[in-house]
Amino acid sequence: MINVTIENFEAEVVAASATVPVLVDFWAPWCGPCKVIGPILEQLETEYEGRFKLVKIDSDEQQELAQAFGIRSIPTCVLMVGGKPVDGFMGAKPASEVKAFLDKHVPGEAALDAASDADEAQALLEAGDPQAALAKLADALALDPGNDETRFEYVKLLISLGGLEEAGAILAPKLAEVPRKLAFDALGHWLGAMVFATKPPYDSWTVEQFDAQIAQNKRDFDTRFAKARLLMAAGEWVAAMDELLEIIMRDKKWGNEAPRKTMVAILELLTPPKPRTDPLATGKTAGGIEIAGKSAAVLDPQAQLVATYRRKLSMALN
Repeated sequence: MINVTIENFEAEVVAASATVPVLVDFWAPWCGPCKVIGPILEQLETEYEGRFKLVKIDSDEQQELAQAFGIRSIPTCVLMVGGKPVDGFMGAKPASEVKAFLDKHVPGEAALDAASDADEAQALLEAGDPQAALAKLADALALDPGNDETRFEYVKLLISLGGLEEAGAILAPKLAEVPRKLAFDALGHWLGAMVFATKPPYDSWTVEQFDAQIAQNKRDFDTRFAKARLLMAAGEWVAAMDELLEIIMRDKKWGNEAPRKTMVAILELLTPPKPRTDPLATGKTAGGIEIAGKSAAVLDPQAQLVATYRRKLSMALN
């Protein structure tokens, strides 16, 4: 448990909540119910073994913080996640009710272990060991099978390593969902392209053969689309999108809009993952308090590429 003031609020609450839920207890020394719930919260922080962080704010001494959160009565508890308040309650609740509240938002031990495995997988991937990364992602998915982000990364790595059959089996339930998530739909398109690339007649074609065929008929959309899918399978993303755009500009509705859907899938696959929440980058706290250290977002080359081709697709469709 930490006592928070305006001076350490950014570090102990906003920044900390990017990695672990932070429960903010607004209290005052004269408040009877505050003296009841305070020890309960401290005991639960111990029991949860670091799965959430407890901080206390004296609402009399820290009136600017209390006003920023719109505190009307105490005790009031506010749960912060990713720099923002996500839930809260007022009054001195019994331990059972506080636990039920926490369990809605605080990750379980299995989920934390899974997140740790997923982080290790990313590190292994960056170090050039995709097989070890795949094993770690498999462990993470086994611990937290409902985590769609981990499932996406696992299937994506499987496809890139050529494990198409296993990838298809793991992906199938997600593709059957209604509505289907765009991320999994994108993996479905990529997997389809990878399988398509292994089948005749196009499995043995060179780019020059495709180009010669297309030169005879610019509207040979079957050949253009086949070329785009093989380029996609080969990881030639830009060339694949350029070919898809050629079809879209000539016939937006061809093939039940398959070129558009495939390009949307590529853009989804190329979109960089969202960085961990950086509350300090906004220049304000969740309560709207001005802070120092504002920083301008810099678009990395991958994000710039995606933005450029999103614009090209939009222009081709209009």
